Amino acid sequence: MSHNAKSTPIEALSANVLDTRFGDLDSATVENAKDRITDVLGCVIGGANAAGNSALVNLVREWRGREEATILIHGGKVPAHNAAMVNSIMARSFDFEALIPLIDGLQTPAHISGTTVMTAIAIGELYNINGKELITALLVGDDVAIRVLGASGFWFNLGWDNTGTVNAIGATATAGRLLGLNKLQMRNAFGIVINQLAGSAQSCWDGSTTFKLPQGLSARNGIFSAQLAKAGWTGPEDALLSPFGYYFIYTEGCKNPESLTKDLGKKYYTESVFKPYPACRATHSAVDCALALLKNNDLQAEDIEEVFLYVPQPVLDSFMGQPFKIGDFPHGNAVFNLRYLTANALLRRSVKPGHFSEESIRNPEINAFIRKIRLAEFPEAPALSAKLEIKMKDGRQFSEFTDTPKGDPTYNPMSKEDILAKFRDNVAFSQTVSRDNAEKVLELLENLEELDNVDRITKLLVA
Repeated sequence: MSHNAKSTPIEALSANVLDTRFGDLDSATVENAKDRITDVLGCVIGGANAAGNSALVNLVREWRGREEATILIHGGKVPAHNAAMVNSIMARSFDFEALIPLIDGLQTPAHISGTTVMTAIAIGELYNINGKELITALLVGDDVAIRVLGASGFWFNLGWDNTGTVNAIGATATAGRLLGLNKLQMRNAFGIVINQLAGSAQSCWDGSTTFKLPQGLSARNGIFSAQLAKAGWTGPEDALLSPFGYYFIYTEGCKNPESLTKDLGKKYYTESVFKPYPACRATHSAVDCALALLKNNDLQAEDIEEVFLYVPQPVLDSFMGQPFKIGDFPHGNAVFNLRYLTANALLRRSVKPGHFSEESIRNPEINAFIRKIRLAEFPEAPALSAKLEIKMKDGRQFSEFTDTPKGDPTYNPMSKEDILAKFRDNVAFSQTVSRDNAEKVLELLENLEELDNVDRITKLLVA
């Protein structure tokens, strides 16, 4: 793509969303998109019946409305924006889906894929799009969201959960393309959606059900914004850089404005980390260390006297370093807690969705073991590193360190086989979609570029 050098970043981004063609995408980026669609759909299956989701599904069904897109797994068609919202929330339910883009080689916290994949599939089903257009619409949405994120120098200290901010901007791009907006309407859609951004990081601190809500609201609001723009509504002319635009309201300014348009139309940014464990990414190094100690030393949890976990100070100071307590939504308390996750890995020798049932979390043995765990700062350590030291009852001591947890796209990636195995594990855990239908979905996704209608996938993903 080439864009007028005098155009503003929001105009250039709007044009690129609409002008991109499947042939502009390199094969590695396309394969990444296919893998992320597979991963997110597996997480929808696995998360379908997680706490709170049935109540949400029932509420959306009560609202009724035009039968446009499928509520996956549970079945039934509802307006596309509501289907995308529910499906995105199910995808996030075990905090298990693909995440984290690489921006100039640096990993930046984000959970974008669960929103953009579900937005593309819901609108794709409504308009009977093919696989090539599904991939293209997904990738232009990811690219916009990640460029906006990268330009902000985002971190959690401002209190925003970026699943409720940049995700909505990415969903607007994906929806706007599939709705056939023109460039003025696309720019207006971005202006409309900045009036609907939200999401508090307090949900993770408190372990509340709402931790997964902004991801779904972003899908819903992105679609609504594109629809409203198509109906003739206008929004602020520059959603990003105007005096009261995105960067003024939601970040500490635009730190890296060149990120918005650098290599636009040539490079399409995507998320690149695939999670091996259903838990907050910054806890994965601790889990890796725990599992490695068990495997390499043939240790038994009942023989452990004390555990010392060292993590970087920002992780220690975050919700992950809190003392473990069980509140009204136990899953939320456990999935973001280093003590619970380390104890779980050492006692159960894995970390799986089944370990976040209320019964598993309240288990007396695991709560007794948690009291053996001490957290401390790991000075000058890389952002995702951890060191785990174990003292045995017989006096022996063991230690393990990692700075590249499983799933790191550069040094410790999940393989294609790992991603497929994870999808199948989610199917087995959920016991909703039949194994035969799940395998048919994988076949369609493997050759997604040749798929004639995305509806063929959604029909298979109903229990």
